[in-house]
Amino acid sequence: MTLFGLGLRKPHYEDVLSGNMKLDFVEVISENFMFPGGRPLADLLAVRAKCPVALHGVSMSIGSASGLDHDYVHRLRALVDVVDPLFVSDHLCWTRVPGFSSHDLLPLPYTQEVLDIVANHVHAAQEIVGRQILLENPSAYLSFSQSEMPEWEFLSVLCEQTGCGLLLDVNNVYVSARNLGFDPATYIARFPLDHVRQIHIAGHSQGEDLLIDTHDQTVCDEVWDLFETAMTRAGPVAVMIERDDNIPPIGDLLDELATARARAEAATKRRSQS
Repeated sequence: MTLFGLGLRKPHYEDVLSGNMKLDFVEVISENFMFPGGRPLADLLAVRAKCPVALHGVSMSIGSASGLDHDYVHRLRALVDVVDPLFVSDHLCWTRVPGFSSHDLLPLPYTQEVLDIVANHVHAAQEIVGRQILLENPSAYLSFSQSEMPEWEFLSVLCEQTGCGLLLDVNNVYVSARNLGFDPATYIARFPLDHVRQIHIAGHSQGEDLLIDTHDQTVCDEVWDLFETAMTRAGPVAVMIERDDNIPPIGDLLDELATARARAEAATKRRSQS
């Protein structure tokens, strides 16, 4: 069964805690609850009592050449043990070097050497966390001449080698395609959708020369079309609207979630007719 949810941000905690929202799940940023000074864990557990919660991280730095941050992953395991989340996810990227964190999701060259590094880190992280981790395809603003394979192939091999799952961010596909000049429909056609457990849908902004993955706008028609195309091949997944800035009233996000449901239903009909 396909699930439909929202990325939960501060303005909407009370809405979710009211118990009146028709949500199958919510997703929160893992780091907000892993470190001192973050949002109180009691808030998250109150939400968890209302509906399932997915944990989405931004700092695991699974592609870091300096190695996996074991302190970080053990903190994540402690949160997982308390919350029992629907999914645990992060990004196919690197964010840090020893002594410095960029607080940004930095791209990787898709080479066999990098694949070996990431696979080792995924094995270690899943062993510590005690469950499957989902990795999200990143938005891209440049490509590496050193890359030996396309992103979709890198992710497919990674899943086969490690047993990890995937979080398909459809907006990231569109942003990357526009910025790097490839066909987003071809990317979706070749993406290993059998490994996808969760899908993000979001908006973006137009920069001076590139599209920027800002999550501060409504979902555009082109992203909706890509989502519907993906859903014609996807199995049961958890679909989520992601909004991180310029956050509207929750009713607006629920309207977008209703669009996601309608698009998913249309995809199901297309699949049954093919």
